[in-house]
Amino acid sequence: MKRILLILAGALIVLAACCPPERRLRPLETQPTNQAPEATTPPEPRTLRVMTHDSFAISDEVIAVFQEQHNAKVEILEAGDAGVMLSQAILSAGNPQADVLYGVDNTFLSRALAGDIFQPYASPLLSDIPDHLKLDPQNRALPVDYGDVCLNYDKAWFDEQGLAPPANLEDLIKPKYKGLTVVEDAASSSPGLAFMLATIGHFGETGDYTWLDYWADLRGNDVLVASDWENAYWGSFTYGSGGEGDRPIVVSYASSPPVEVLFAEEPFEEAPTAAVVSAGSCFRQIEFVGILIPKDAENRDLAEAWVDFMLGTTFQEDIPLNMFVFPANENAILPDVFAKHAAIPELPAEVDYAAIEANREAWVEAWTETVLR
Repeated sequence: MKRILLILAGALIVLAACCPPERRLRPLETQPTNQAPEATTPPEPRTLRVMTHDSFAISDEVIAVFQEQHNAKVEILEAGDAGVMLSQAILSAGNPQADVLYGVDNTFLSRALAGDIFQPYASPLLSDIPDHLKLDPQNRALPVDYGDVCLNYDKAWFDEQGLAPPANLEDLIKPKYKGLTVVEDAASSSPGLAFMLATIGHFGETGDYTWLDYWADLRGNDVLVASDWENAYWGSFTYGSGGEGDRPIVVSYASSPPVEVLFAEEPFEEAPTAAVVSAGSCFRQIEFVGILIPKDAENRDLAEAWVDFMLGTTFQEDIPLNMFVFPANENAILPDVFAKHAAIPELPAEVDYAAIEANREAWVEAWTETVLR
């Protein structure tokens, strides 16, 4: 019996030695376990710096969407008005203070492009932007929003007086509108400059009746010049001043009527003011965004993503109720108050942005001589 057992044991040892390696049991330390893998630390958010003018405003919730999507922290660097902001960007060209700049408009665009501060970027979202807003064929400055500077008037005042409101620029120099208009100083106010440009685009610089002839006639019809929009609208405009002012016509924005409805203490069925949007009576201000950093910079991809985000509907649909201008993206849905109460000019006055840069100072000086001296 012992011999038989020894023979069997030997056979088992031989069989074990002949088994293929893959059939053998793995060592204990390599056996699979049900333990969870060690947690990895998520990467630190990258910081994206966006330089803007002081009027920039967008919802915190919208910025949070971008930050979450891209694991980023967005820093907004307010740098004064558009002119001051642009000057800072030009002075720091090559070593920019930010990755992206937003807020240069078409009155300063030529200076920005000549300063060579922007890197070209053909965002795929440009296909949703109408061609008439795209002023730079190299895509260094991409349109984000626009607003039209137009005459606004107090509906109730004209109803009470039994007088038809103005329908165009020419009406303002008629005797029945004498002493009814307040404008802003073209030398110190953005809407004042824009309205001056509207008159240049509408009447022209040459011919039997030029833009300076028009301003001379406006002066003769007792136009009032305020230092800025706040003094004109809240101080002299009959509606904006709550009846304290004596001017029922003011230079403001096509978006002012819906804003009046939005902030009214009591709901309005229709806006208490209206904008004059006839052909050539308004000037369209277009605001742009551009990438400041070089193409091979570490944050280039994040800067491109931010530009795409600004042109996308999430950001675009947040613009009207924060900055009170219109989104550039044709797919953006306007808030109800804008859709119902805003009138968008179909044919604003046209002045080439390069001509504005070349002639701005001379035009303002000529305006000052004609209107104020």
